[in-house]
Amino acid sequence: MPDLLLELRSEEIPARMQRKAAGDLKKLVTDALVEAGLTYEGAREYWTPRRLTLDVRGVDARSKDVVEERKGPRTDAPQKAIEGFLRGAGLASIEEAGVQTDPKKGDFYVATIRKPGRPAEEIVAEAMPKIIRDFPWPKSMRWGAASAAPGSLRWVRPLQSILCTFGPETEEPIVVDFEVDGIRAGNLTAGHRFHAPEPIKVRRFDDYAASLEKAFVVLDAERRKDIIRHDAENLAFAKGLEVVPDEGLLEEVSGLVEWPVTLMGAFEEEFLQIPPEVIQLTIKANQKCFVARPQGGDQTSTLSNDFLLVSNIAASDGGTEIARGNGKVVRARLSDALYFWQTDQADLPDLASLKPSADKFGLDLAKPLDQRMAKLDALGMTFHAKLGTQGERVERIAALAETIAATVFPDGAELGGAKVTGGEMKALVRRAALLAKADLTTEAVGEFPELQGLMGRYYAALQGEHPSVQAAIEEHYKPLGPGDQVPSDPVAISVALADKLDMLVGFWAIDEKPTGSKDPYALRRAALGVIRAVLENRLTLRLGTLTPAGDLVAFFHDRLKVQLRDSGARHDLVDAVLSGGADAAISPLEGEIHQSQNDDLLDVTRRVEALDSFLSTEDGANLLAGYRRAANILAAEEKKGTAIAAAVEPALLTEAEEKLLAAAIDRAEIELAGALETADYEQAMAALAKLRLPVDAFFDKVLVNAEDESVRANRLALLARIRAACGRVADFSRIAG
Repeated sequence: MPDLLLELRSEEIPARMQRKAAGDLKKLVTDALVEAGLTYEGAREYWTPRRLTLDVRGVDARSKDVVEERKGPRTDAPQKAIEGFLRGAGLASIEEAGVQTDPKKGDFYVATIRKPGRPAEEIVAEAMPKIIRDFPWPKSMRWGAASAAPGSLRWVRPLQSILCTFGPETEEPIVVDFEVDGIRAGNLTAGHRFHAPEPIKVRRFDDYAASLEKAFVVLDAERRKDIIRHDAENLAFAKGLEVVPDEGLLEEVSGLVEWPVTLMGAFEEEFLQIPPEVIQLTIKANQKCFVARPQGGDQTSTLSNDFLLVSNIAASDGGTEIARGNGKVVRARLSDALYFWQTDQADLPDLASLKPSADKFGLDLAKPLDQRMAKLDALGMTFHAKLGTQGERVERIAALAETIAATVFPDGAELGGAKVTGGEMKALVRRAALLAKADLTTEAVGEFPELQGLMGRYYAALQGEHPSVQAAIEEHYKPLGPGDQVPSDPVAISVALADKLDMLVGFWAIDEKPTGSKDPYALRRAALGVIRAVLENRLTLRLGTLTPAGDLVAFFHDRLKVQLRDSGARHDLVDAVLSGGADAAISPLEGEIHQSQNDDLLDVTRRVEALDSFLSTEDGANLLAGYRRAANILAAEEKKGTAIAAAVEPALLTEAEEKLLAAAIDRAEIELAGALETADYEQAMAALAKLRLPVDAFFDKVLVNAEDESVRANRLALLARIRAACGRVADFSRIAG
């Protein structure tokens, strides 16, 4: 079977675009092959800073012949309809059409259209110009003299050459001949820009990849990443160091070089007084270099004054000059970072003007971070036009954080191994909330916004804040994504919840809710952050008391469903619990569920877990069947208007089985009420489980629809009590299976 090799070589392709562009090329080409009737065995894409490559194996040599039968109008149809049919079918006259008979519709014309198969290279040559012209680059450009002409080619960077060959392994492949904007496809490529710029003649993928390797081009991006990773680790290990992992930087750097050469440089030790995260970010952002630390260290370890860079050139001096040049730039950037670090620890020049803000928040202007918070308020920085300034938002967060702390940790908490009282906890939470946004006005965060929170923690430590206050300042933004940890310190939990709930309540109040795929204020992420903080820390928190908007609680329910389903919970059980619940009650006469807000997310989760465990048992499965039978009978009788007693009358119970069921329901209701009062859902399920045998016996031996209306109404009331008891845990009607 023939193979197809395609390479589009250009000037530098931005690293962030390469992986997706290679995937787009694969999809566009293979889709075009399949649409034209060709099959293939496999395809793999490759990319470097200067080329996108596609290797398609086992392609059909030509598409299959196609015979299509097209139905036309009736034989007695108007002439214009017949003429339109002939044009559409490509027939010269009606004599070329056949006639078929339908018993109901009569005679009608039929055209048999034969489309002969086409050579694969012809199909590729026809498809490629459009694929190249319409390629979905996020950004593209025109170049050269031809760029002024209408319809000239747009590409991410100037396209230099197109390589396209096709043929079986046993024969000399052919060049697929097509042309795009004056660039004609051929069988030539070029190697490394500096080491091997001469043309290279190519036959098929294997010799193409081997030839590029000889010409200082590593085609496989994953292999380039491995080379960089291993060479960097070896260089660091030789000095007793290890590379600080950074997969994002590794991905980017592998897209900047075709021939990776890893080198080590150094900077002055005096810069190590800067926080390691600032050093790492400075070197990464400006020079795309990795940092190192002593072996066995972690993210909080002091760094080494060595860094690792990746060159695209195998220099004759072993890279000495390249490393030295990078070191000069690194030192200059670290000098800036050191200035930011030291400036943020110094007094602001306009302290007198900050006194009103300091007095309002109870800040100490002798402390640099307090000064920064006072400045944030004094500047009147807008959080949102309809939601006030950052200072006003901090006031709201502080008040809400105190409320949350008093609700979730009313008796105080263990902080760093020491017990603090509720009053002490409240003071620490307020202090943390007041300083949480202070670093937004620091020089370091102004240069690197992604360090907000972290820099606040460093500056809080320098001025002697409580460790829990330090943690809260950094962690109140968390979690920032599914893989991010949630705060675990009680002070940090309180401030993080307050920060996110203030966002949600505020934007709900001004009707700026997420719609469809649009969520400009990341409110879904904020809601999931609240949910994860509550569930992972096993917190009891009634959101309805903090988020008065009912539709906001419903929004939390939607996010909770996503979170629980992602954790493996059955979607029908989540729906059942949210639709019923411990506060739900069933009206025996109307059969309506009156539900609470179910705003205690941990409680909802525990009910889902308990219900799942219960239904996996034989008692649970059988009770569910009994519930359904009872609910179906009630629904049918309610629809007919059949009388249902408001309460079960013991005197009307004549059969032994209905007496046993009534007694079982009495006991179950008492046990269920006690279990729900203490939120012991395993015990609640155990109470329901005791109904299983009496329910089975009742349906086996007792006729619900007795001839005596009062007996029938009494027995229906028994069924209503079964439904009501189950409904206090969940809406069993929503359970599937």
